[in-house]
Amino acid sequence: MNKKLFAYQTIDSAGKSTPDLLVQVYDGTMRKMRQAIEAYDNKDHDTAYEALEKAKTVMVHLYTSLDNERGGEIAEKLGHLYAFVVERINYVEATKDTQTINDCIGILSNIRSAWAELAKQVKDDKPAEKANEAKTPKRVSVSI
Repeated sequence: MNKKLFAYQTIDSAGKSTPDLLVQVYDGTMRKMRQAIEAYDNKDHDTAYEALEKAKTVMVHLYTSLDNERGGEIAEKLGHLYAFVVERINYVEATKDTQTINDCIGILSNIRSAWAELAKQVKDDKPAEKANEAKTPKRVSVSI
């Protein structure tokens, strides 16, 4: 079954832009966090812990993948947010505080929205690239 799932995930990500892939990563991470909330509500602490560990693994990967040299201040601020979310996940694992999970989902949702907007702009710009038309780059605002 895992091989089939991996093949599906590979096909699903083929040809997508980096912003599109990051939106998928944020969606998956937030889904794991929601699963943890549901598991805590059902007193299933083992399932909640596993879901949070998967979310934490993704956050650590995002953190270690940042290119501070090229990303500058944005990468630095994202790094602080990722580290904060990891710290909050550790707190939740100790306290079972589902409101803290919701707070983390809110943070990730805001970042995800910025990546989704950038993904949309990348898609909108592709026809112009093919037609060799010059377009003024659009700006995306990220509140950190």
